[in-house]
Amino acid sequence: MRTVCFALLVVAASMAGNSFADPARYDLMIHNVTTIDPIAGQRENQSVFIEDNKIVAVIDSAEVSASSISGDLAGNLMAANIIDGGGRFLIPGLWDMHVHIVYEPKLTEQMPALFLDYGITSVRDTGALLEKIAPEIDRWRELGSEAPDIFFSGPLLDGSLVVYNGEGRPEIGVANSTTAIAEAQIKKLKAAGVDFIKIYELVKPEVFQAMVDAATREQLPIAAHVPLSMRADTAGPLVDSMEHLRNIEIACADNADELHALRTHTLNQPGSRSGHEVRSHLHSSQRPLALETANPRSDRCQRVIQTLTDTIQVPTLRLNTITRYSPTLRNDWLIHLERLPKGLAKGWRESADYWATRPSALGYLMSDWSLELVAAMQQQDVPIGAGTDTPIAQAIPGYSLHTELERLVDAGLTTQQALFAATIRPAEFFKLSGSMGQIRAGMEADLVLLRKNPLVDIRHSRSIEAVISNGIRVR
Repeated sequence: MRTVCFALLVVAASMAGNSFADPARYDLMIHNVTTIDPIAGQRENQSVFIEDNKIVAVIDSAEVSASSISGDLAGNLMAANIIDGGGRFLIPGLWDMHVHIVYEPKLTEQMPALFLDYGITSVRDTGALLEKIAPEIDRWRELGSEAPDIFFSGPLLDGSLVVYNGEGRPEIGVANSTTAIAEAQIKKLKAAGVDFIKIYELVKPEVFQAMVDAATREQLPIAAHVPLSMRADTAGPLVDSMEHLRNIEIACADNADELHALRTHTLNQPGSRSGHEVRSHLHSSQRPLALETANPRSDRCQRVIQTLTDTIQVPTLRLNTITRYSPTLRNDWLIHLERLPKGLAKGWRESADYWATRPSALGYLMSDWSLELVAAMQQQDVPIGAGTDTPIAQAIPGYSLHTELERLVDAGLTTQQALFAATIRPAEFFKLSGSMGQIRAGMEADLVLLRKNPLVDIRHSRSIEAVISNGIRVR
């Protein structure tokens, strides 16, 4: 992980009249580019100077001495340290706020390169056993500029029963049957160097509260699914981010109290069901009933939304809306799928084709409700972050984040707000927005050069010409 603490370089020296210092003295200059900042918006004819992995200045290109620039301005790479940005658009490096690096072993080795190829310069891994993720953390950090910044949570912190217990699905969760076990678990994670914790769906309310208290003491941010033993308007305000919009629908339903009582009974008396079976049963039995009345514009749902204005929502709309927006509908998906290992790509294509030809009414309902809920949240100023759940449900690492941006715009975010969700918002989760996510002096030099303007059409975020990671052009 790159250091957050740094001394700003003074660039006023060596100025001569209106001419900026010789670009050759900097590690990299991107000249005459239109910058697209998630906060400041669009600024044309800018020159961005990079030194020691930081942006040290952003100035009007007219102030750069023409005599100090050699080479063919029509070329993309004019010299070792100068990129001609004429007619191009520069955005901050993108984040994927919800990934699982070791979930698909066939993809693990390829993950860093894939993310960077698509302009993803930071990721938040939201669930993996320590013994499996730790070697990858070390490898990514050893790769330096050739891998995104990676922030990790360690395992899913589940309840007495564990959904992802390795039986029929990857083992990425651990049990926390008591408050004492939960507190010890979080101390262990802190000692292991995790950046945040991830609470899952089968924890009891008292264990949930113990986790929140322990993480607060350890100064660890908290990501969570809403536990099925609780309600979104109770659990949500206690954490820093909520994932997938999961279980908000059952809090928004007209019969939310009745549904909660039924869940509590099942969770207290699971019988011989496994953790996966308990969760699947509750989702399949309660979600259809809840969605009949969980109108995001209803008074009840509006009250739920109002409790979440300080909690980042990571809706993973790419996943939630997959019934309505199957990846098979994209004209370039198969082309990008070819980048994956052959056997894996074949399996993903077959799975996508299978589900695309068997859409469900509930799937369509969940797709539309998710978009409507994000729209309602946006209007209430609930913070939205961009994440994909890569590589689950045929999510190509990196590629899928651009699909998520499209879905966020479909839900009512402006193109600039969608970029904010993939740059500033994730940095805010880690209290790093003072050093990441914008194109201004003092920020980390993670940048993506585009051929087309994403503020005009968010799909232009895919028109990647160059990627700068840690101040170095890597693509």
